[in-house]
Amino acid sequence: MLSITDLSYSVDGRPLIQGASARIPSGHKVGLVGRNGSGKTTLFRLIRGELVTEGGSISLPSRARIGGVAQEVPSSSTSLLDTVLAADTERAGLMAEAETATDPHRIAEIQARLADIDAWSAEGRASTILKGLGFTAEEMLMPCSDFSGGWRMRVALAGVLFSQPDLLLLDEPTNYLDLEGALWLEAYLAKYPHTVIVISHDRGLLNRAVGAILHLEDKKLTLYTGGYDTFAKTRAEQRAVLTAEAKKQDARRAHLQAFVDRFKAKASKARQAQSRVKQLEKMTPITAPAEAAKHVFTFPPPEELSPPIIAMEGVSVGYGDLTVLRKLSLRIDQDDRIALLGRNGEGKSTLSKLLAGKLEARGGQMTVSTKLRVGYFAQHQVDELHLDETPVQHVRRLRPTEGEPRLRARLAGFGLMADQAETVVGRLSGGQKARLSLLLATIDAPHLLILDEPTNHLDIESREALVEALTAYSGAVVLVSHDMHLLSLVADRLWLVKDGGVAPYEDDLDSYRALLLGGDEGEKKPKAEKAARPKATREQVLALKAELRKCEQRVEKLEDMREKLAKKLADPELYEDGRKGDLDVWNRKYAEVMDGLDRAEALWMKAVEAVENAEK
Repeated sequence: MLSITDLSYSVDGRPLIQGASARIPSGHKVGLVGRNGSGKTTLFRLIRGELVTEGGSISLPSRARIGGVAQEVPSSSTSLLDTVLAADTERAGLMAEAETATDPHRIAEIQARLADIDAWSAEGRASTILKGLGFTAEEMLMPCSDFSGGWRMRVALAGVLFSQPDLLLLDEPTNYLDLEGALWLEAYLAKYPHTVIVISHDRGLLNRAVGAILHLEDKKLTLYTGGYDTFAKTRAEQRAVLTAEAKKQDARRAHLQAFVDRFKAKASKARQAQSRVKQLEKMTPITAPAEAAKHVFTFPPPEELSPPIIAMEGVSVGYGDLTVLRKLSLRIDQDDRIALLGRNGEGKSTLSKLLAGKLEARGGQMTVSTKLRVGYFAQHQVDELHLDETPVQHVRRLRPTEGEPRLRARLAGFGLMADQAETVVGRLSGGQKARLSLLLATIDAPHLLILDEPTNHLDIESREALVEALTAYSGAVVLVSHDMHLLSLVADRLWLVKDGGVAPYEDDLDSYRALLLGGDEGEKKPKAEKAARPKATREQVLALKAELRKCEQRVEKLEDMREKLAKKLADPELYEDGRKGDLDVWNRKYAEVMDGLDRAEALWMKAVEAVENAEK
């Protein structure tokens, strides 16, 4: 068990964590969330012992191993596979000692320990992890120096997963992964045999890979059972209750103060006025919770163009002598919202560059609207910002004739306020840099916006703001992202980039996720079985309807339980000092009911579909 007790830590004299406590049982998977700058990464450093606590304590079982991703794997001549194998230092040390040991007893001890840690299957396990993170069998044997920094970060992640520490600490692990790698990591973490704490802004990962949310807010830690959506619902209900109670108290306080102000000078009312003064003094203030900072994106609207804005017939594209995509016959209209799907290396980025005009079409016919403006955002553009210049200087370079107020208004439209506008880019956070790059990519009001992994370094509030902005945007959008939540809310068309071609993907994102995790063959089999299914008999239909009624009753019962628990959580007495244990119990019950309701609704939907299919 990881036990954090009355933990305190300050940065430059400013308390960052104060009197925080939490207990995480062994084997639990926990998502650590909180606003940017609240101290999540600092908490990780405190747990690892890299920083010294100012107060309180952090305890783990004796000899427990803590693991996290190194900043980056060095550029060396060591192969990827050997680099990952070396991450298990105990195995590596024993293997090296086995080569030179001469004492029979020691040799026996080494071999026994190697058997205990399953050392002989290590290469297979390491290969499986590297494959899951996007490396081919050939790439695993290549030296680390052949890969860019982002790919070496994947090797670092593979190393810590392979070493299987007792406490695995991951800080935004999906930032360097594509959709396929992110989904593989979700599944891997859900089955990880030890404790995991992951800092992430990826709602999909926080809903599917963890069973609890550890919230760092107002210098305190609170553990919630369930995934992120359950946590968000609970927090919203608590916020509504506290806000309502604060308003009631403000009204009561104003009423008492009005009486005091009116009658304090009258002798006949002095006693009553004094009584109300005492009531005011005894009244414990109820503070309404501060709203999360409003993160915004404001994409300038383009004028409307006649459809299509891009059309291709038999087009190919590639680099030098290499043709990556062939025989493309695609069309994009200005109201399209398209997500590009496909495994790493299939050509998603190549297609994006073709659409952005950064690669020339080969053969075939590609028609582009003469007035088409394209905005292109890719992660490498964030890295190419001028670190010694301010955001105002970046925007002024593109709009030299605009006045200072207009330039600052543009920055404010992307959540970069006065302080950030005059801060050199090198001192901005990753999310602030991404906002600046998005502003630069959209400043010309593009008709087509191509976004390649736009959510890296954006927190959850910023991702929700991006969804709102893209929904309101009147241009076409082409998305490449590992964020399934973003794709599901924005994209209404899916294109699969595979085997040198691009074709519409007719199923939904959940089907694509199952396809990636289960393999192509697993996805095709159910369709064949469905096509061959005989017509249901009357008795079978009646049985399915009976099951549907049971599902409906189960959902109704759980909804009734949810309403009762919500009323219980709305009781202000629960939030009084000394009642934290009771609050945790009711929060846990509420989370369990919400989890059960989600499953019951899923079963109800399956029952509805089964009845509809049987009656066809």
